[in-house]
Amino acid sequence: MDEVRVTPVERVTAGWMTLLALAQMGVIMAMTVGNQILLPSHVARIDPVHKEASLATVFAVGAVCTIIANPLFGAMSDRTRSRFGRRRPWIVGGALVCAASLVFLAWQESLAGLVAGWAVAQLAFTAALAAAIATVPDQVPVRQRGKVSALAGVGQLTGPLLGGVVATVLLTGAKAGFLSMAALILLLVLPFGLFTREPAQIPAAAVTVGTTAAPTAATTAPAATAGTAGSPPFDLRAFLRGLWVSPRRHPDFAWAWTSRLMITLTLAMAIGYLQYYLRDAVHYERLFPGSTVEQGVVVLVAVFTLSSVVPTLLAGWLSDRYGSRRPAVFVGGLTMAASGLVLTFLTSWSAAIAASVLLGAGYGMFAAVDQAMVTQLLPADADRAKDLGIVSLANSASNTLGPVIAAPLVTSAGGYPLMYGVAAGFATLGACLIWRIRGVR
Repeated sequence: MDEVRVTPVERVTAGWMTLLALAQMGVIMAMTVGNQILLPSHVARIDPVHKEASLATVFAVGAVCTIIANPLFGAMSDRTRSRFGRRRPWIVGGALVCAASLVFLAWQESLAGLVAGWAVAQLAFTAALAAAIATVPDQVPVRQRGKVSALAGVGQLTGPLLGGVVATVLLTGAKAGFLSMAALILLLVLPFGLFTREPAQIPAAAVTVGTTAAPTAATTAPAATAGTAGSPPFDLRAFLRGLWVSPRRHPDFAWAWTSRLMITLTLAMAIGYLQYYLRDAVHYERLFPGSTVEQGVVVLVAVFTLSSVVPTLLAGWLSDRYGSRRPAVFVGGLTMAASGLVLTFLTSWSAAIAASVLLGAGYGMFAAVDQAMVTQLLPADADRAKDLGIVSLANSASNTLGPVIAAPLVTSAGGYPLMYGVAAGFATLGACLIWRIRGVR
């Protein structure tokens, strides 16, 4: 029996898109500033001799928590029934717990404390972000998803720059940095969770499970009732069974997942050890006396961000206009590969600037369109957040595997050039795999 696919048709407003972009900006800002600036600095102060391995431990534990949380919180939000809707309680609750965990991290002076605090922060980040992303297939018509994803992508890309400036220029010290991130995440995320509405749920009886049928006039509902097919209460056994999405039945979903894993693995490897690359390979503080390596990271984040804005918006707009998603993802992946190749053959501050330009432009194109493309490949309407959580496992897996792969490469005879060369190879493979997808252009 075919599943009735319910697709939103009423356009979302500019205000709604802006609040969603700000919410995603807040979450990604806190996550990225923690990863790139606050945690590396804190770990280097606590354990300067083994800082690479210790930082990898913090990252890996946090990423494992995210791997568990992405589909779990997604499935729970799919099945949440409250007067406030399915997604909003998780967005608001995630923001509050995230802020509390960042405050906790501000006072930690041990590696164990950092591991525990960052693990809880990652769980909270994931709950808020998974629910926020799921509002796109819930409420946004397909013809608008490129623009919405592009605007959200700009928010995600500019967030780290804003946070980096706050944590290194306006404020100094890990404690002030963590506290400022806690305040900013509340300021940016809570308005979307508190001041937007969700569409009404369609009764569960209106949805049957089976092979997806093409949308028709009978299966496409207005936004007031679209996008939130009713679901049974959360069941752990059903959830565990649902973690497996058959590549045979849903090959496009599988190829999109694998492509994202490869491309985000490149990003994780490129930025995970950026601070140590500037300190140990470029010798940034020797090149610029009086400046700190953390400030050097902020400069590169600024270059990355400014280079990404135009490609992000242009790629999203073009993908909506022509209904074609794959070319932008392909070009974005290859541009990210070119960034890795620059640092494979050149080790200098100028090379780092050039690589940041390419990485920002490439990731901007990828981020703007890949998320919109994935929302068109989800296996079931009733499990949107859970399935988006499974897609997000690619990001979590890359954050887990990135330090594991990068650490031995960096400490080997090949050093940073070898690590960035391997990262370029992953991006190239991810870009090429996008052409295996047949369900979208």
